[in-house]
Amino acid sequence: MWRSIVGCIVTLTLSLLVMAFTATAQPAGKVHRIGWLNAGVPPAGPHPSLEPFRQGLRDLGYVEGRNILIETRYADGKLDRLPDLAAELVRLQVDVIVTGGENAARAAQQATSTIPIVIGAAGDPVGAGLVASLARPGGNITGLSLLSSELGGKSWSC
Repeated sequence: MWRSIVGCIVTLTLSLLVMAFTATAQPAGKVHRIGWLNAGVPPAGPHPSLEPFRQGLRDLGYVEGRNILIETRYADGKLDRLPDLAAELVRLQVDVIVTGGENAARAAQQATSTIPIVIGAAGDPVGAGLVASLARPGGNITGLSLLSSELGGKSWSC
């Protein structure tokens, strides 16, 4: 299950990156930045969703430091830190922000209305006020919802 979720997140992120890159002329050899915003504490070992995300990027030919850079920010379980971390990612001019849930997505949403935001997994993004509807999220947010009974196994963007 995690492999398909991570695959979907990689697909969403890369789709948004491709749209952003083709919308404006990009210098050859530009290193594109992905902001990774998480409310939790960085794990001592490999992160259970960040490492598969990195592997998915590698499988598609993206090499960290060469053509992609992932800026990771963790709030260490302190939700009040999320707005500052999201603002920092915006100041770094990341091309897309990937969040680890609704709290991080809300902070990113408040920090920018132009940088695409991909929610790794959200319980109820409509109820949380992050998107207008699952069928038509609107704004700059897309991602995955965990509303299995209402969706019957469907995702809202992937």
